[in-house]
Amino acid sequence: MDTPIGNGLGVPYNGSMAKKSQTPPRSFEEALKELEEILGQIERGEVGLEESLAKYERGSYLIQHCTGILNEAEKKIELIAKGPDGSLKTTAMEEEEERP
Repeated sequence: MDTPIGNGLGVPYNGSMAKKSQTPPRSFEEALKELEEILGQIERGEVGLEESLAKYERGSYLIQHCTGILNEAEKKIELIAKGPDGSLKTTAMEEEEERP
């Protein structure tokens, strides 16, 4: 069958979605929300095999996207946390007081 099947994400699925055709989410939080939705749909059996494959591919892209964001955040934190001599200084996080 040559007719593309929709993947539920607004992008036609033709059996081989290139990573370049993936639309990145607007934020880290949006990516996590989309991942949760994809996982839920697949786990509940709401999608067929072809659509599951497309969603799996989208989920894989989102995971890579989130990992990149987290790696960049970690690098920024390390730069901020470096002491004057270039060594990393660690400080214990203060526990937040419980609010009534």
